[in-house]
Amino acid sequence: MYSAPMPARLSGTCAWPKAELHLHLEGSVEPETMRELDPTLSVGGLRDMYRCRDFQGFIQVYKSVVERLRTPADYAHITRALLLRLIAENVQYAEITLSAGVVLWKGQEFAPVYAAVREAASAFPIEVHWILDAVRHFGVEHAMQVAQLAAERVNDDVVALGIGGDEERGPAAWFGEVYRFAKSAGLRLTAHAGETVGPESVWAALEIGAERIGHGIRAVEDPALLRHLRDSGIPLEVCITSNVATGAVASLDAHPVRRLYDAGVPITLNTDDPAIFGTTLSGEYELAARHFGFSESELHGIAENGFRYAFRASHPRLVS
Repeated sequence: MYSAPMPARLSGTCAWPKAELHLHLEGSVEPETMRELDPTLSVGGLRDMYRCRDFQGFIQVYKSVVERLRTPADYAHITRALLLRLIAENVQYAEITLSAGVVLWKGQEFAPVYAAVREAASAFPIEVHWILDAVRHFGVEHAMQVAQLAAERVNDDVVALGIGGDEERGPAAWFGEVYRFAKSAGLRLTAHAGETVGPESVWAALEIGAERIGHGIRAVEDPALLRHLRDSGIPLEVCITSNVATGAVASLDAHPVRRLYDAGVPITLNTDDPAIFGTTLSGEYELAARHFGFSESELHGIAENGFRYAFRASHPRLVS
């Protein structure tokens, strides 16, 4: 398992009101929670299971986790574990991505899984909405199935549709009709793009209607794209530790978060898959301060962005 260097603590970071917009439920399952679900797993087995050295390694870890989520009760259990950790960090708003496409891939019925996670989340004093995610390299028909599931729940805390998975094998241009359907149903639109493929992937996601970009770090390679993101106020959901762990960037020093920010692109900080990457949201803020020189004032602004660019925050709680 990749672990980010421990940053020096920034006074008050954990106590700040925060929102997280790029957080995968399945990637939040800590090893101890996994062992609660599957007591046959040994400590050594868990260590091997969570080892991640590149993007394909991450996919294998993610697959190992989701294959052990066998019942709606399992999904409820991991939701409660995640929300307890978010409360400890004063996360007041979360848009949690649920891999509906993976639930379908496993042959499970989606309705009881969603009912279980929604009920589990409702017990916590955090405003939670859900983004249903399709596996882009499974194709258009699969994505439309996920969009239909999302549309059926647009009044039941599902706020958006997204696509994740392999950008190269599932280009965003495939999904224009799917995104038009989702928008017409009242859903907001996001997409993973510019993580492992270049700025053309971000342009393609914008072309089909994405309002926020998951990762988007390769946008730094295209000055015209940077200007467009800045001038149009399109935010990037930046996940520093994730990008280093998956090899999306060659090293922490190579991460473009500072250059994106300095170019005026709106950014939020997020954990992506915090259990797999060994991070927390407060840790991402502290890493931005220590390694990239973000001031406390700049980080306050980024924290405010989490509420500002949320798809459905009822009462934005900006950092004081």
